[in-house]
Amino acid sequence: MARTPTALLSPADQERRRGLRLMKGVALGALVFMAAVFAISFAFQTQVPALAYVRAAAEGGMVGALADWFAVTALFRHPLGIPIPHTAIIPNRKDEIGRTLGEFVETEFLRGDVVRTKLEATAISARLGEWLSSPAHAERVGAEASVMASGVLQALSDDEVQGVIEDLAREHLIAPEWGPPLGAWLGRIVESGAHHGAVDMAVDTVAAWLEANRTAFTGLLSRRLPSWLPSMASRLVDDTIYNEAVKFVAAVRADPEHQARRAIDGYLDRLAENLQHDPGTIGRLEDAKATMFDSPRMRELAAEAWNTAKTGLLASLADPASGLRRRLTTALTEIGVRLTTDASLQRRVDSWVSDAAVFLVDRYRHDIASIITDTVERWDPAETTEKIELMVGRDLQYIRLNGTIVGALAGLAIFSLAHALLG
Repeated sequence: MARTPTALLSPADQERRRGLRLMKGVALGALVFMAAVFAISFAFQTQVPALAYVRAAAEGGMVGALADWFAVTALFRHPLGIPIPHTAIIPNRKDEIGRTLGEFVETEFLRGDVVRTKLEATAISARLGEWLSSPAHAERVGAEASVMASGVLQALSDDEVQGVIEDLAREHLIAPEWGPPLGAWLGRIVESGAHHGAVDMAVDTVAAWLEANRTAFTGLLSRRLPSWLPSMASRLVDDTIYNEAVKFVAAVRADPEHQARRAIDGYLDRLAENLQHDPGTIGRLEDAKATMFDSPRMRELAAEAWNTAKTGLLASLADPASGLRRRLTTALTEIGVRLTTDASLQRRVDSWVSDAAVFLVDRYRHDIASIITDTVERWDPAETTEKIELMVGRDLQYIRLNGTIVGALAGLAIFSLAHALLG
Protein backbone atom coordinates (compact mmCIF):
# COMPACT_ATOMS: atom_id res chain seq x y z
CA MET A 1 0.00 0.00 0.00
CA ALA A 2 1.52 3.31 -1.12
CA ARG A 3 1.94 5.82 1.65
CA THR A 4 1.19 9.49 1.39
CA PRO A 5 4.39 11.56 1.09
CA THR A 6 5.23 13.29 4.37
CA ALA A 7 5.19 16.71 2.70
CA LEU A 8 1.50 16.24 1.82
CA LEU A 9 0.48 15.43 5.41
CA SER A 10 -0.76 18.01 7.86
CA PRO A 11 1.61 18.95 10.72
CA ALA A 12 -0.55 16.91 13.14
CA ASP A 13 -0.39 13.83 10.88
CA GLN A 14 3.35 14.26 10.44
CA GLU A 15 3.74 14.20 14.23
CA ARG A 16 1.51 11.12 14.45
CA ARG A 17 3.61 9.37 11.79
CA ARG A 18 6.81 10.06 13.75
CA GLY A 19 5.22 8.70 16.93
CA LEU A 20 3.96 5.62 15.08
CA ARG A 21 7.41 4.88 13.66
CA LEU A 22 8.98 5.28 17.08
CA MET A 23 6.57 2.84 18.72
CA LYS A 24 6.97 0.36 15.85
CA GLY A 25 10.71 0.50 16.45
CA VAL A 26 10.24 -0.09 20.17
CA ALA A 27 7.92 -3.08 19.58
CA LEU A 28 10.31 -4.53 16.97
CA GLY A 29 13.23 -3.95 19.29
CA ALA A 30 11.46 -5.94 22.01
CA LEU A 31 10.97 -8.84 19.55
CA VAL A 32 14.61 -8.71 18.47
CA PHE A 33 15.70 -8.60 22.10
CA MET A 34 13.60 -11.68 22.92
CA ALA A 35 15.04 -13.49 19.87
CA ALA A 36 18.60 -12.71 20.98
CA VAL A 37 17.88 -13.86 24.53
CA PHE A 38 16.32 -17.04 23.18
CA ALA A 39 19.28 -17.80 20.98
CA ILE A 40 21.81 -17.29 23.77
CA SER A 41 19.85 -19.19 26.40
CA PHE A 42 19.09 -22.03 23.99
CA ALA A 43 22.77 -22.40 23.13
CA PHE A 44 24.01 -22.46 26.73
CA GLN A 45 21.15 -24.09 28.61
CA THR A 46 22.95 -27.45 28.76
CA GLN A 47 25.89 -25.82 30.53
CA VAL A 48 23.69 -23.60 32.70
CA PRO A 49 20.36 -25.38 33.42
CA ALA A 50 18.83 -22.22 34.85
CA LEU A 51 18.95 -20.69 31.37
CA ALA A 52 16.11 -23.06 30.43
CA TYR A 53 13.77 -20.74 32.32
CA VAL A 54 15.19 -17.75 30.43
CA ARG A 55 14.76 -19.63 27.15
CA ALA A 56 11.11 -20.40 27.97
CA ALA A 57 10.40 -16.76 28.82
CA ALA A 58 12.10 -15.54 25.64
CA GLU A 59 10.27 -18.15 23.59
CA GLY A 60 6.91 -17.06 25.02
CA GLY A 61 7.82 -13.40 24.47
CA MET A 62 8.58 -14.05 20.80
CA VAL A 63 5.31 -15.93 20.33
CA GLY A 64 3.34 -13.15 22.00
CA ALA A 65 5.12 -10.44 19.98
CA LEU A 66 4.59 -12.27 16.68
CA ALA A 67 0.95 -13.04 17.44
CA ASP A 68 0.15 -9.45 18.35
CA TRP A 69 2.14 -8.14 15.35
CA PHE A 70 -0.01 -10.35 13.13
CA ALA A 71 -3.22 -9.16 14.82
CA VAL A 72 -2.34 -5.47 14.58
CA THR A 73 -1.03 -5.70 11.03
CA ALA A 74 -4.09 -7.68 9.89
CA LEU A 75 -6.28 -4.67 10.72
CA PHE A 76 -4.58 -2.49 8.12
CA ARG A 77 -2.97 -4.77 5.49
CA HIS A 78 -2.06 -8.34 4.57
CA PRO A 79 0.83 -9.52 6.81
CA LEU A 80 3.98 -9.85 4.66
CA GLY A 81 1.78 -9.18 1.64
CA ILE A 82 0.19 -12.65 1.87
CA PRO A 83 -3.61 -12.49 1.24
CA ILE A 84 -4.54 -14.51 4.31
CA PRO A 85 -8.32 -14.64 4.89
CA HIS A 86 -9.71 -12.07 7.35
CA THR A 87 -6.70 -9.76 7.06
CA ALA A 88 -6.55 -6.17 5.71
CA ILE A 89 -9.85 -5.73 7.51
CA ILE A 90 -10.11 -1.94 7.33
CA PRO A 91 -9.51 -1.48 3.56
CA ASN A 92 -11.65 -4.50 2.65
CA ARG A 93 -14.56 -3.64 4.93
CA LYS A 94 -14.33 0.15 4.79
CA ASP A 95 -17.87 0.66 3.51
CA GLU A 96 -19.34 -1.75 6.07
CA ILE A 97 -17.42 0.00 8.85
CA GLY A 98 -18.84 3.35 7.65
CA ARG A 99 -22.39 1.99 7.64
CA THR A 100 -21.95 0.46 11.08
CA LEU A 101 -20.51 3.71 12.43
CA GLY A 102 -23.38 5.68 10.91
CA GLU A 103 -25.96 3.33 12.42
CA PHE A 104 -24.23 3.54 15.81
CA VAL A 105 -24.28 7.35 15.76
CA GLU A 106 -27.91 7.36 14.61
CA THR A 107 -29.18 4.93 17.24
CA GLU A 108 -27.04 5.96 20.20
CA PHE A 109 -26.36 9.70 19.78
CA LEU A 110 -29.06 11.12 17.47
CA ARG A 111 -31.96 10.22 19.73
CA GLY A 112 -34.46 12.77 20.90
CA ASP A 113 -34.15 11.85 24.58
CA VAL A 114 -30.34 11.99 24.44
CA VAL A 115 -30.32 15.38 22.73
CA ARG A 116 -32.97 16.82 25.06
CA THR A 117 -31.16 15.60 28.19
CA LYS A 118 -27.90 17.14 27.02
CA LEU A 119 -29.48 20.46 26.05
CA GLU A 120 -31.50 20.70 29.26
CA ALA A 121 -28.31 20.23 31.25
CA THR A 122 -26.66 23.08 29.32
CA ALA A 123 -27.59 26.66 30.14
CA ILE A 124 -27.71 27.65 26.49
CA SER A 125 -29.58 30.94 26.81
CA ALA A 126 -27.56 32.11 29.81
CA ARG A 127 -24.26 31.39 28.08
CA LEU A 128 -25.47 33.00 24.87
CA GLY A 129 -26.69 36.04 26.78
CA GLU A 130 -23.42 36.38 28.68
CA TRP A 131 -21.48 36.25 25.43
CA LEU A 132 -23.86 38.51 23.53
CA SER A 133 -24.06 41.14 26.28
CA SER A 134 -20.51 42.17 25.43
CA PRO A 135 -20.70 45.10 22.96
CA ALA A 136 -17.74 43.70 21.01
CA HIS A 137 -19.49 40.37 20.54
CA ALA A 138 -22.80 42.04 19.68
CA GLU A 139 -21.01 44.21 17.11
CA ARG A 140 -19.39 41.12 15.62
CA VAL A 141 -22.75 39.36 15.29
CA GLY A 142 -24.24 42.51 13.77
CA ALA A 143 -21.38 42.72 11.28
CA GLU A 144 -21.83 39.09 10.22
CA ALA A 145 -25.60 39.56 9.94
CA SER A 146 -25.03 42.69 7.85
CA VAL A 147 -22.76 40.80 5.48
CA MET A 148 -25.36 38.06 5.08
CA ALA A 149 -28.17 40.58 4.55
CA SER A 150 -26.07 42.48 1.99
CA GLY A 151 -25.38 39.25 0.14
CA VAL A 152 -29.08 38.43 0.03
CA LEU A 153 -29.98 41.92 -1.21
CA GLN A 154 -27.31 41.84 -3.91
CA ALA A 155 -28.37 38.37 -5.02
CA LEU A 156 -31.98 39.45 -5.48
CA SER A 157 -33.03 40.31 -9.02
CA ASP A 158 -34.55 43.79 -9.17
CA ASP A 159 -37.01 42.71 -11.86
CA GLU A 160 -38.12 39.70 -9.83
CA VAL A 161 -38.51 41.77 -6.66
CA GLN A 162 -40.54 44.37 -8.52
CA GLY A 163 -42.67 41.57 -9.94
CA VAL A 164 -43.25 40.17 -6.46
CA ILE A 165 -44.15 43.63 -5.14
CA GLU A 166 -46.54 44.15 -8.05
CA ASP A 167 -48.17 40.74 -7.47
CA LEU A 168 -48.55 41.42 -3.76
CA ALA A 169 -49.98 44.87 -4.43
CA ARG A 170 -52.41 43.47 -6.98
CA GLU A 171 -53.49 40.67 -4.64
CA HIS A 172 -53.83 42.67 -1.44
CA LEU A 173 -54.50 46.24 -2.67
CA ILE A 174 -56.05 46.17 -6.11
CA ALA A 175 -58.12 42.99 -6.09
CA PRO A 176 -60.13 43.73 -2.89
CA GLU A 177 -62.85 46.39 -3.14
CA TRP A 178 -61.94 49.64 -1.46
CA GLY A 179 -65.41 51.17 -1.35
CA PRO A 180 -67.16 49.29 1.49
CA PRO A 181 -64.25 49.29 3.98
CA LEU A 182 -63.37 52.89 3.11
CA GLY A 183 -67.01 53.92 3.49
CA ALA A 184 -67.28 52.14 6.87
CA TRP A 185 -64.07 53.83 8.03
CA LEU A 186 -65.33 57.25 6.87
CA GLY A 187 -68.71 56.65 8.53
CA ARG A 188 -67.05 55.94 11.89
CA ILE A 189 -64.96 59.10 11.56
CA VAL A 190 -68.02 61.24 10.79
CA GLU A 191 -70.05 59.63 13.56
CA SER A 192 -67.34 60.32 16.14
CA GLY A 193 -66.69 63.85 14.87
CA ALA A 194 -63.03 63.12 14.35
CA HIS A 195 -63.12 65.01 11.03
CA HIS A 196 -63.86 68.34 12.70
CA GLY A 197 -60.20 68.99 13.28
CA ALA A 198 -59.49 68.54 9.57
CA VAL A 199 -62.36 70.90 8.69
CA ASP A 200 -61.01 73.50 11.13
CA MET A 201 -57.55 73.22 9.56
CA ALA A 202 -59.01 73.62 6.07
CA VAL A 203 -61.00 76.71 7.12
CA ASP A 204 -57.93 78.23 8.78
CA THR A 205 -55.94 77.60 5.63
CA VAL A 206 -58.57 79.32 3.48
CA ALA A 207 -58.67 82.29 5.89
CA ALA A 208 -54.90 82.66 5.78
CA TRP A 209 -54.92 82.47 1.99
CA LEU A 210 -57.63 85.14 1.74
CA GLU A 211 -55.66 87.43 4.01
CA ALA A 212 -52.48 87.01 1.98
CA ASN A 213 -54.02 87.07 -1.54
CA ARG A 214 -56.52 89.96 -1.68
CA THR A 215 -55.19 91.03 -5.07
CA ALA A 216 -56.36 87.72 -6.50
CA PHE A 217 -59.95 89.09 -6.33
CA THR A 218 -59.10 92.16 -8.44
CA GLY A 219 -61.04 91.80 -11.68
CA LEU A 220 -62.56 88.48 -10.61
CA LEU A 221 -66.06 89.68 -11.59
CA SER A 222 -65.48 93.28 -12.68
CA ARG A 223 -63.88 92.19 -15.95
CA ARG A 224 -67.18 90.52 -16.86
CA LEU A 225 -69.23 93.71 -16.24
CA PRO A 226 -70.19 96.10 -19.10
CA SER A 227 -67.32 98.34 -20.10
CA TRP A 228 -69.42 101.45 -19.77
CA LEU A 229 -69.62 101.06 -15.96
CA PRO A 230 -67.30 103.36 -13.98
CA SER A 231 -64.07 101.80 -12.64
CA MET A 232 -65.17 102.69 -9.11
CA ALA A 233 -68.18 100.43 -9.50
CA SER A 234 -65.94 97.62 -10.73
CA ARG A 235 -63.63 97.96 -7.73
CA LEU A 236 -66.66 98.05 -5.44
CA VAL A 237 -67.87 94.75 -6.86
CA ASP A 238 -64.46 93.09 -6.36
CA ASP A 239 -64.10 94.46 -2.82
CA THR A 240 -67.60 93.30 -1.97
CA ILE A 241 -66.86 89.76 -3.16
CA TYR A 242 -63.62 89.66 -1.15
CA ASN A 243 -65.22 91.04 2.02
CA GLU A 244 -68.14 88.61 1.79
CA ALA A 245 -65.71 85.70 1.39
CA VAL A 246 -63.74 86.84 4.43
CA LYS A 247 -66.92 87.23 6.48
CA PHE A 248 -68.19 83.82 5.40
CA VAL A 249 -64.95 82.08 6.35
CA ALA A 250 -64.83 83.97 9.67
CA ALA A 251 -68.39 82.89 10.43
CA VAL A 252 -67.55 79.28 9.67
CA ARG A 253 -64.50 79.49 11.93
CA ALA A 254 -66.48 81.02 14.78
CA ASP A 255 -69.61 78.83 14.69
CA PRO A 256 -69.19 75.08 15.24
CA GLU A 257 -72.80 74.62 14.14
CA HIS A 258 -72.51 76.70 10.96
CA GLN A 259 -74.62 75.47 8.08
CA ALA A 260 -71.50 75.04 5.96
CA ARG A 261 -70.09 72.67 8.55
CA ARG A 262 -73.42 70.79 8.62
CA ALA A 263 -73.31 70.63 4.84
CA ILE A 264 -69.83 69.09 4.98
CA ASP A 265 -71.01 66.60 7.60
CA GLY A 266 -73.98 65.69 5.42
CA TYR A 267 -71.80 65.28 2.34
CA LEU A 268 -69.31 63.07 4.14
CA ASP A 269 -72.13 61.01 5.64
CA ARG A 270 -73.72 60.50 2.19
CA LEU A 271 -70.32 59.66 0.71
CA ALA A 272 -69.69 57.04 3.42
CA GLU A 273 -73.11 55.51 2.75
CA ASN A 274 -72.63 55.52 -1.04
CA LEU A 275 -69.17 53.97 -0.77
CA GLN A 276 -70.71 51.06 1.10
CA HIS A 277 -73.95 50.52 -0.81
CA ASP A 278 -74.10 52.52 -4.08
CA PRO A 279 -72.77 50.42 -7.02
CA GLY A 280 -72.14 53.53 -9.09
CA THR A 281 -69.91 55.18 -6.45
CA ILE A 282 -68.13 51.91 -5.73
CA GLY A 283 -67.54 51.36 -9.47
CA ARG A 284 -66.12 54.86 -10.00
CA LEU A 285 -63.73 54.37 -7.06
CA GLU A 286 -62.59 50.98 -8.39
CA ASP A 287 -62.03 52.45 -11.87
CA ALA A 288 -59.96 55.28 -10.40
CA LYS A 289 -57.96 52.81 -8.32
CA ALA A 290 -57.24 50.56 -11.30
CA THR A 291 -56.26 53.53 -13.46
CA MET A 292 -53.90 54.80 -10.79
CA PHE A 293 -52.14 51.46 -10.18
CA ASP A 294 -51.95 50.49 -13.84
CA SER A 295 -50.38 53.74 -14.94
CA PRO A 296 -46.73 53.49 -16.12
CA ARG A 297 -45.75 56.27 -13.77
CA MET A 298 -46.92 54.29 -10.76
CA ARG A 299 -44.77 51.35 -11.86
CA GLU A 300 -41.82 53.66 -12.31
CA LEU A 301 -42.37 55.02 -8.81
CA ALA A 302 -42.47 51.48 -7.39
CA ALA A 303 -39.19 50.61 -9.16
CA GLU A 304 -37.57 53.82 -7.95
CA ALA A 305 -38.77 53.17 -4.40
CA TRP A 306 -37.24 49.66 -4.41
CA ASN A 307 -33.95 50.84 -5.89
CA THR A 308 -33.74 53.69 -3.39
CA ALA A 309 -34.54 51.40 -0.46
CA LYS A 310 -32.04 48.78 -1.65
CA THR A 311 -29.25 51.32 -2.12
CA GLY A 312 -29.91 52.87 1.28
CA LEU A 313 -29.98 49.48 3.01
CA LEU A 314 -26.72 48.36 1.38
CA ALA A 315 -25.01 51.59 2.36
CA SER A 316 -26.25 51.35 5.96
CA LEU A 317 -25.29 47.68 6.26
CA ALA A 318 -21.78 48.34 4.94
CA ASP A 319 -21.10 51.31 7.25
CA PRO A 320 -20.23 50.27 10.84
CA ALA A 321 -21.07 53.78 12.01
CA SER A 322 -24.51 53.90 10.39
CA GLY A 323 -27.59 54.29 12.51
CA LEU A 324 -28.89 50.89 11.42
CA ARG A 325 -25.70 49.09 12.50
CA ARG A 326 -25.56 50.98 15.81
CA ARG A 327 -29.19 50.20 16.60
CA LEU A 328 -28.60 46.55 15.66
CA THR A 329 -25.61 46.33 18.01
CA THR A 330 -27.57 48.00 20.79
CA ALA A 331 -30.53 45.66 20.30
CA LEU A 332 -28.30 42.57 20.36
CA THR A 333 -26.58 43.79 23.53
CA GLU A 334 -29.93 44.39 25.20
CA ILE A 335 -31.07 40.90 24.20
CA GLY A 336 -27.90 39.47 25.74
CA VAL A 337 -28.48 41.35 28.99
CA ARG A 338 -32.07 40.11 29.16
CA LEU A 339 -30.96 36.55 28.53
CA THR A 340 -28.58 36.74 31.49
CA THR A 341 -31.06 38.35 33.91
CA ASP A 342 -34.56 37.22 32.92
CA ALA A 343 -35.11 33.69 34.20
CA SER A 344 -38.48 33.40 32.47
CA LEU A 345 -36.95 34.33 29.11
CA GLN A 346 -34.13 31.86 29.70
CA ARG A 347 -36.61 29.05 30.24
CA ARG A 348 -38.55 29.94 27.11
CA VAL A 349 -35.44 30.16 24.94
CA ASP A 350 -33.99 26.92 26.33
CA SER A 351 -37.32 25.21 25.70
CA TRP A 352 -37.47 26.54 22.13
CA VAL A 353 -33.92 25.39 21.42
CA SER A 354 -34.52 21.93 22.92
CA ASP A 355 -37.80 21.45 21.05
CA ALA A 356 -36.27 22.60 17.76
CA ALA A 357 -33.20 20.37 18.17
CA VAL A 358 -35.30 17.32 19.08
CA PHE A 359 -37.61 17.95 16.12
CA LEU A 360 -34.66 18.21 13.73
CA VAL A 361 -32.96 15.13 15.17
CA ASP A 362 -36.13 13.01 15.08
CA ARG A 363 -36.94 14.11 11.55
CA TYR A 364 -33.49 14.14 9.95
CA ARG A 365 -31.30 11.88 12.06
CA HIS A 366 -31.05 9.24 9.32
CA ASP A 367 -30.00 11.92 6.83
CA ILE A 368 -27.45 13.28 9.31
CA ALA A 369 -26.01 9.83 10.01
CA SER A 370 -25.87 9.07 6.28
CA ILE A 371 -23.24 11.81 5.99
CA ILE A 372 -20.84 9.49 7.82
CA THR A 373 -21.73 6.51 5.63
CA ASP A 374 -21.53 8.45 2.36
CA THR A 375 -18.28 10.14 3.34
CA VAL A 376 -16.57 6.88 4.28
CA GLU A 377 -17.75 5.29 1.03
CA ARG A 378 -16.10 8.09 -0.96
CA TRP A 379 -12.76 7.67 0.80
CA ASP A 380 -9.94 5.83 -0.94
CA PRO A 381 -9.27 2.50 0.88
CA ALA A 382 -5.51 3.06 1.07
CA GLU A 383 -5.90 6.64 2.29
CA THR A 384 -8.55 5.58 4.80
CA THR A 385 -6.31 2.84 6.15
CA GLU A 386 -3.40 5.23 6.54
CA LYS A 387 -5.54 7.87 8.25
CA ILE A 388 -6.92 5.38 10.78
CA GLU A 389 -3.48 3.88 11.38
CA LEU A 390 -2.03 7.33 12.06
CA MET A 391 -4.83 8.01 14.54
CA VAL A 392 -4.73 4.73 16.53
CA GLY A 393 -1.65 2.88 15.29
CA ARG A 394 0.69 4.26 17.95
CA ASP A 395 -1.56 2.94 20.71
CA LEU A 396 -1.86 -0.40 18.94
CA GLN A 397 1.92 -0.80 19.06
CA TYR A 398 1.61 -0.94 22.83
CA ILE A 399 -0.43 -4.11 22.28
CA ARG A 400 2.61 -5.64 20.56
CA LEU A 401 4.87 -4.51 23.39
CA ASN A 402 2.47 -5.77 26.04
CA GLY A 403 2.09 -9.02 24.14
CA THR A 404 5.85 -9.51 24.25
CA ILE A 405 5.93 -8.99 28.00
CA VAL A 406 2.81 -11.06 28.73
CA GLY A 407 4.05 -13.82 26.43
CA ALA A 408 7.38 -13.96 28.22
CA LEU A 409 5.68 -14.18 31.60
CA ALA A 410 3.24 -16.81 30.32
CA GLY A 411 6.06 -18.87 28.81
CA LEU A 412 8.02 -18.71 32.04
CA ALA A 413 4.97 -19.66 34.08
CA ILE A 414 4.04 -22.58 31.86
CA PHE A 415 7.60 -23.92 31.79
CA SER A 416 7.98 -23.55 35.52
CA LEU A 417 4.69 -25.30 36.21
CA ALA A 418 5.47 -28.13 33.81
CA HIS A 419 8.97 -28.54 35.25
CA ALA A 420 7.58 -28.58 38.76
CA LEU A 421 4.88 -31.14 37.95
CA LEU A 422 6.62 -33.33 35.39
CA GLY A 423 10.29 -32.90 36.27
